[in-house]
Amino acid sequence: MKAFVTGGTGLFGNTILRQLTERGVSAISLVRNDPAAEVFDGIDTELIKGNVLDPDLIDDAVSRSDVVIHSAGLIHLGWTRLDESMRINRDAVKVIADACIRHDRRFILVGSVNTLATGTLDSPSDESTPITDQNDQTPCVYVVSKRAGVEEFRRRLASGLKGFVIHPGYLLGPWDWKPSSGRMVVEIANKPVWFYALGGCSVCDARDVAATTIRTIESGRDDGREYVLAGENMSYKTLWTEMALRLGRPTPRFAIGRFNRFLGSLIGDLKPRLGGREGDINSASIQMSELLHYHDSTRARKELNYTNRPISETLDESIQWINEVHLGGQFSDPRNAYFDTASID
Repeated sequence: MKAFVTGGTGLFGNTILRQLTERGVSAISLVRNDPAAEVFDGIDTELIKGNVLDPDLIDDAVSRSDVVIHSAGLIHLGWTRLDESMRINRDAVKVIADACIRHDRRFILVGSVNTLATGTLDSPSDESTPITDQNDQTPCVYVVSKRAGVEEFRRRLASGLKGFVIHPGYLLGPWDWKPSSGRMVVEIANKPVWFYALGGCSVCDARDVAATTIRTIESGRDDGREYVLAGENMSYKTLWTEMALRLGRPTPRFAIGRFNRFLGSLIGDLKPRLGGREGDINSASIQMSELLHYHDSTRARKELNYTNRPISETLDESIQWINEVHLGGQFSDPRNAYFDTASID
């Protein structure tokens, strides 16, 4: 088997590639620019450079592969960059799916739990939870464009597309080269984070999600089934506290208040109106941070034997890797001995 993987420089794509290599599966990896040598060190892959929207490039790569894993995407929690987000998160799905149909190849689309309904600790959402006004996501460009991409996948099932969709939760793990979800670890390491967001997320290990995805490829699943691959539902206060304790840094103590949320939204939304580029802090990202992104992976556990390693192991090893690669090893032991989950409310 040979796999064509997009997004190989990202956390999930890179983890997939490493696990494919461990199984003796070679790959083709699409990259936009020449990556640092260490990103693909030890991975059995052919690197091709280009644009995921290039139909000829995609057609050639698909024709030389048995399965396509599309993990590339643009994550921008804001109101601007809609056209760019649609091109990458929606239109690329069209290009790849059409090539897969032409060559009768299986297509695994990496979606996001942010395309689904939100949930609560008592009632986490799953793949079939109806979206209502009460549990909908903030309609920022990321949510809108990722939903559009999943819809393009679904639409092509009637035309013979084979494959399935996975919706990962908040991914952590080694091999977060950019970093992506590990950015919070870097921020906590570099400066005290006294305030925490009011919402929460479902934390999972990229290695567990990748392993289940590969097993599902090998089992021949091709009926368009969608799976939530999430994990430990926890508040941002709990998650950020766990990160801070492992780094020996001050823990967040105060919820981000209404005034600070208003001020951050005002300044963040004003910047693009004055000709600047919309940053990470804006009214959309603040609204998203207040939601409870709690999800249930029962379908994947029953049908795919999806399991999660202990969250402590994920945090320990993710922070250890980020410390070594992004923080220069300045924290001698990120696995802080005095960490105690019972002390976190």
